[in-house]
Amino acid sequence: MKISVVGTGYVGLVSGTCFAETGVNVACVDIDQKKIDNLNNGIIPIYEPGLEDIYKKNVEKGRLEFTTNLAESIKDADSVFIAVGTPPDEDGSADLKYVLGVAREIGKSMDHYLVVVTKSTVPVGTSMKVKQAISEELEKRGENIPFDVASNPEFLKEGSAVADFLKPDRIVIGTESKQAQKVMKRLYKPFLLNGHPILFMDITSSEMTKYAANSMLATKISFINDIANLCEIVGADVDNVRKGIGSDARIGNKFIYPGTGYGGSCFPKDVQALIRTADEHNYSLEILKAVESVNYRQKEVLFTKLNKRFNGDLKGKKFAMWGLAFKPKTDDMREAPSLVIIERLLNAGASVVAYDPVAMEEANRILGDKISYAKDEYEALIDADALILVTEWSEFRLPNFRVLEKLLNNKIIFDGRNIYDPEELEELGFEYYAIGRSKN
Repeated sequence: MKISVVGTGYVGLVSGTCFAETGVNVACVDIDQKKIDNLNNGIIPIYEPGLEDIYKKNVEKGRLEFTTNLAESIKDADSVFIAVGTPPDEDGSADLKYVLGVAREIGKSMDHYLVVVTKSTVPVGTSMKVKQAISEELEKRGENIPFDVASNPEFLKEGSAVADFLKPDRIVIGTESKQAQKVMKRLYKPFLLNGHPILFMDITSSEMTKYAANSMLATKISFINDIANLCEIVGADVDNVRKGIGSDARIGNKFIYPGTGYGGSCFPKDVQALIRTADEHNYSLEILKAVESVNYRQKEVLFTKLNKRFNGDLKGKKFAMWGLAFKPKTDDMREAPSLVIIERLLNAGASVVAYDPVAMEEANRILGDKISYAKDEYEALIDADALILVTEWSEFRLPNFRVLEKLLNNKIIFDGRNIYDPEELEELGFEYYAIGRSKN
């Protein structure tokens, strides 16, 4: 079986590589010649655990190739996946120019039956726009080549995307024909053999499922953050509350860890896009609007605590920051809380020395010399007035607090992920500020 995957970003590269791992011949396509040259020379553009190993293996076996030639990539292909970006417009809606641009190129080039699959996260109704764009190009050519469209949303978590793809909770596919369903079922047969469920449905429901899933998870995060803030006010400990509600099977214990708000490439964009879709249909998603509002506010929480502790006088002070990526096991800094905190600190006249195990290069690309970068977590602490922990990388979980005591100017920690034990730090003489704990 042969497929083409258009777009070599996070979704496209992971999807194409993992399909190749199941024995499919995959051509990954991108208009960025430099990116394709790098991929053909063993350089992958993203950090994702486990990806590099299977990428190298499948390139060596000849099942995975990279090209800028879309027309060549779909020759003899059974299906073509559209996995290009859908960045948000100023009004929060998803920008579909790249998706529809690929659809038109497919219409200009295809010469046999294809299943054209939207893998990008797209608003409800996009697959029909893809179908229309392809049909218009075929009509211009005077051709009547049959094709089908399908929707196959991804549910990958950054930091565990390879495992998520190869061992999915579920596979959601929206189709409108038996022939398309047959092609997709054959493509995903290796996953069915391992017992992973495949859910076929109509295309509209498939597109909605992706947005609804991410919005539900974002809702859980904003809910527990709101509860955490109230816990501080009334004298409760959100860690106890989290355990108390998480043991209820109806609620579950995932995505109810308080922190500095959600970020990344999915949740912020998808919540905004779903709100916009509802607005376009004269319906207001009040819960999701509140979710978004709470998340914006939550990104300010650590700075607010820090500013209060230093009586609003941060000018000339130096702060160490551990963690820059929006979550561990990725270098992704899109919508990262660290960026908001850094901006507030710099505007207040403070300086920041940061360390992240993976995201230093990405941070430098975004921030340049606005902040300083340490070679390790301890170097960041030297002469700093406090430590700010933003991302809960595993190597930050058990630091040598005696070393912290010697390197920091003040024994003060602002923990944005509640990974430290307040009693232990109190015994060691540290001032400890966390999220939703009553001693704050």
